[in-house]
Amino acid sequence: MKYTGKYFLLAGMVVAVAGLSPLRAQETYLAPGSALFSPPPSSPESGQPDDPILTIKARVNEVNVLFIATDKHGKFVRDLNQKDFAILDDHKPPQSIVNFRRETDLPIELGLLIDTSGSVKGRFDFEQEAAVSFLQNTVRPKFDKAFVVGFNGHSQMMQDFTDNATLLSAAVHRLQDGGGTALYDAIYRACHENLIKDHEDRPSRRAIVVVSDGEDNQSDFSEAQAIEMAQRAEVIVYAISTDDSGLILRGDKTLKRIAEATGGRAFFPFKMKDIKSSFSAIEDELRSQYIISYHPADFEADGRYRPIEITALKKDLQVRSRRGYYAPRQ
Repeated sequence: MKYTGKYFLLAGMVVAVAGLSPLRAQETYLAPGSALFSPPPSSPESGQPDDPILTIKARVNEVNVLFIATDKHGKFVRDLNQKDFAILDDHKPPQSIVNFRRETDLPIELGLLIDTSGSVKGRFDFEQEAAVSFLQNTVRPKFDKAFVVGFNGHSQMMQDFTDNATLLSAAVHRLQDGGGTALYDAIYRACHENLIKDHEDRPSRRAIVVVSDGEDNQSDFSEAQAIEMAQRAEVIVYAISTDDSGLILRGDKTLKRIAEATGGRAFFPFKMKDIKSSFSAIEDELRSQYIISYHPADFEADGRYRPIEITALKKDLQVRSRRGYYAPRQ
């Protein structure tokens, strides 16, 4: 979601700005007394452009929301139109709808966060193979990009953003299990350091896939802070539980809360073969989304949380999206 309203810097001349991507206002979020990601074992090129000499700042009160629609059997419905949905922003209908379309081919920026703590040791090797297969099938060269983070008590960037499936696969295979679990820190920092955007050269979908048992015991950040950062970064969180007890434990409930708050989904594979099916379901969902863009009614750049509700007007359809967003602060 983007929030835009415009103002321009003039330096003795009129500057034409049509067609420029807006820069979104952001606040600075700092970790409470702990280091950010450890550097990766190797040093791939970042590919980040130099800062421009002249900065033209802009903000428009436009909100973009990605969502999916499923039938009563849970199958994706991909042929719907704007008239099939109703939306409320901060409990009010939007002032105007700017755009509605399917986003099956929108580029993906993906973070894969794998829990390497001692509690996930039993199925670790199989999870690595399933994760590698997922990355190979999902990341399209010169279009999508992904990064890999391993976390236990600390987060380590194993591979920064790349579209090279070989590098991503190698990063997953370098992971070694052991240690505690700082799940909330891993999500917070992945969103803050890698996925939050001051501006976008092109629209993209941002998602995180977390493979973990959800049992956090070493984070500096809280669950609520991790969710808030994901919402501010407009990141959808998917979670695959590594718990194989067949029960819904405390960690599973944590994963479910985080996923649902961000418009994602949590999976609880009981058998090892179901882990691969969970990754396949996420891959399919990432290709089955709609996007609606609108101007909210009574919008103010006050930094306040604004809830979103999208409902299907057709019978037996279910909609899943993020539950809200934070307005930029003036």
